[in-house]
Amino acid sequence: MVKTYDVIIIGGGPSGLMASIAAGENGAKVLLVDKGTKLGRKLAISGGGRCNVTNRLPVEEIIKHIPGNGRFLYSAFSEFNNEDIISFFENLGIQLKEEDHGRMFPVSNRAMDVVEALLGRMKELKVDTRTSTSVEEVLYENGKTAGILLKDGETIAANAVVIAVGGKSVPHTGSTGDGYPWATKAGHTITDLFPTEVPLTSDEPFVKKKELQGLSLRSVDLSVLNPKGKKIVTHKMDMIFTHLGISGPAVLRCSQYVVKAMKKWNLTHVAMQIDSMPDQNEEQLFQSLNKQVKEDGKKAAKNIFKGLVPERYLLFLLDRAEIDHDEKGDHISSEKIRHFAKLLKQFTFNVNGTLSIDKAFVTGGGVSIKEIEPKTMASKKMEGLFFCGEVLDIHGYTGGYNITSALVTGRLAGLNAAKV
Repeated sequence: MVKTYDVIIIGGGPSGLMASIAAGENGAKVLLVDKGTKLGRKLAISGGGRCNVTNRLPVEEIIKHIPGNGRFLYSAFSEFNNEDIISFFENLGIQLKEEDHGRMFPVSNRAMDVVEALLGRMKELKVDTRTSTSVEEVLYENGKTAGILLKDGETIAANAVVIAVGGKSVPHTGSTGDGYPWATKAGHTITDLFPTEVPLTSDEPFVKKKELQGLSLRSVDLSVLNPKGKKIVTHKMDMIFTHLGISGPAVLRCSQYVVKAMKKWNLTHVAMQIDSMPDQNEEQLFQSLNKQVKEDGKKAAKNIFKGLVPERYLLFLLDRAEIDHDEKGDHISSEKIRHFAKLLKQFTFNVNGTLSIDKAFVTGGGVSIKEIEPKTMASKKMEGLFFCGEVLDIHGYTGGYNITSALVTGRLAGLNAAKV
């Protein structure tokens, strides 16, 4: 006897949980299957275990923070947006608070509270769930979705299937790219997959020698340069040097532009630039350094410039400018000071790639959005098939943007799957 449901949702991440609730609230008989042992694993580790559920910035701004096809979400946001997400969680009894850059967290600072509230709501709606259950394939018959076939051979029938299995990043939470072959079988195009929000690697000698490993720079302007040395993008945030290259918020945001530049110009290396004094222009900086050197002529260089930037970075740049750390100010030529000012403003070095996609926070690429109805998340290729979350070719920066996209697309996919 084949079990039958109105809607089957594959994947128990943010978009899948939201889809199951939306379908359940619209009277559908719902089954959610996940191959992992626990639902909501990605949510439970998001925001450093505190769960950054959404972002309170205006919709315009949120779209800007989703550089990977964020504009596709305009229609979706007109149906269900970030303010609706906030009300949704508050109605479930999760009080939220706003932190820097509009990021919204539960007041309790516990991601598990968010997961438990979602699971509690699914229980109220009598959503059936099956964990440790792997789907072999999504079944299509006569141009319509017919259900799913499990790895153990069981078939479960349904009028609508929602694919919410995530991308290929953070694989220990179960995102291992399972959804792409099912989408391809339904006639969908999968755009090139690449890691985004990912640390960058470098084979520069200073990285190999670990000269700056573990050093953080605060509120610097980090830029990705094109082959002609023009800036493709700049992010003003913190960064850190690692044993393999660079990481930290500014780096994660720049990472997808490095990947795209490598592909576009067929490069093995991409130049990046750090402006550690973004609030002054180079000439102003040179003049003030020059003045300082004249006033403190008897002091050693490392003491004259102390506090401009962290000490390790200061000594590193002094070496690059060929200024001896103990050289007295009186003896430093104005050429060398100019060179030092330039390094503070535009220290340029090469990166040669990223860590692998399984080390990335977010997957770039996915099911082509040209083949998805923007107001319903329905497939344009197969009746009764819906997609939501990171399996779609939509990717944002970290800071509550990807989860917003997942919850909004999940809501619409579940709601409309229930109407099939």
